[in-house]
Order: sequence, then C-alpha cells, then structure tokens
Amino acid sequence: MVAAADDLVVLLDEAYRPVGSAPKGSVHHRDTPLHLAFSCYLFHPDTHEVLITRRALGKPTWPGVWSNACCGHPKPDEDVVSAAQRRVREELGLTVPELRVVLPRFAYRATDANGTVENELCPVLVGVADRDPNPDPAEVCAWSWTSWADLRLVAARAPWAISPWAALQIPQLSDAVPELRERSR
Repeated sequence: MVAAADDLVVLLDEAYRPVGSAPKGSVHHRDTPLHLAFSCYLFHPDTHEVLITRRALGKPTWPGVWSNACCGHPKPDEDVVSAAQRRVREELGLTVPELRVVLPRFAYRATDANGTVENELCPVLVGVADRDPNPDPAEVCAWSWTSWADLRLVAARAPWAISPWAALQIPQLSDAVPELRERSR
C-alpha cells in the first residue's frame, strides 16, 4: 500500500537536500533518518505572551511534555510556511496568515525515553495568534500563554521540563529575533 501524501515526510541528505520521502510512521524509530520538520511559536498580539502547549498523553513521542505552539512535517512539495499554517489550523484551530521563518537551519537530534529518535532539520517560525486556541485533544492536552522571559528562564534552568527542541530553540530565538531579545530582560 502506498502512503498518502499526508503521511509522508521529506527525507534529507547531510547537506539538507531532499532525497525522497517515506511514511511518517516508518521514519520515527531508534535509527531515525534525517528529515524535514518545523517548529512554530505564536505570540499574543496584546500581551506579547507566547503560546505553549502540552503534547497529548497519547502521542507516541514526548507525551505530556510542554513545548512550543505547534510542530509538524511538511508534505513533499509543500513549503515550510504553508505546512506550519496547515498544522496550526489542524492542531490548534487557529488561522495565522503571517508566519516568518527566523531560524531556517535549526537542526537537532534527540532521543525520547522510549528510545525513539528525532533527527530533523527543523526551521523555526514565529507568528501572531489573534485569539485563544481550540486544540485537537489528540494533539494537545493543555495550553497556556506565558511571558517570553519566563519561558527563556525555564529553557535555561529546567530544560528537562520542556521538549528538547524547544529547550534548544528558545535561546537561539532570543538571539535571532530583536523583539524577543527585549522581552528576555
């Protein structure tokens, strides 16, 4: 059986060039090949707080872990911004027309407690959410708005309390995005 495009992830070589695709369910294991993903951070337009979400308890990797607003994988022939907009809509019930890539070459490798490895080129995007989310409970079991300064403090002092990708991305975001640098003080 051939996987639907919705179920495919883009495989990459060591230079981050696409080299094919594979079913998402077959990619994440103890020897996960390098593949394309994304992470998205959403901010409140009035309070400038950042939206954090707690991964659903039924997720196969990092269940119940607090993280950024949304993560996912672009489909083959789907750009990262469109993929992030799609997943924000599907996971959080939000429409975010303007997202910008701020860390285009962020890559990481992390191993979950169950042995599953994430091995991703994971561009990081930021945007503004104009309302509270209405999350899909299969994806998100809780959410909260928090200050960027507090989230940065968690990443620095208690990185084990959030997803490994968020713990790595947050300090880099503070360095890459001038308005976040100001909020970190």
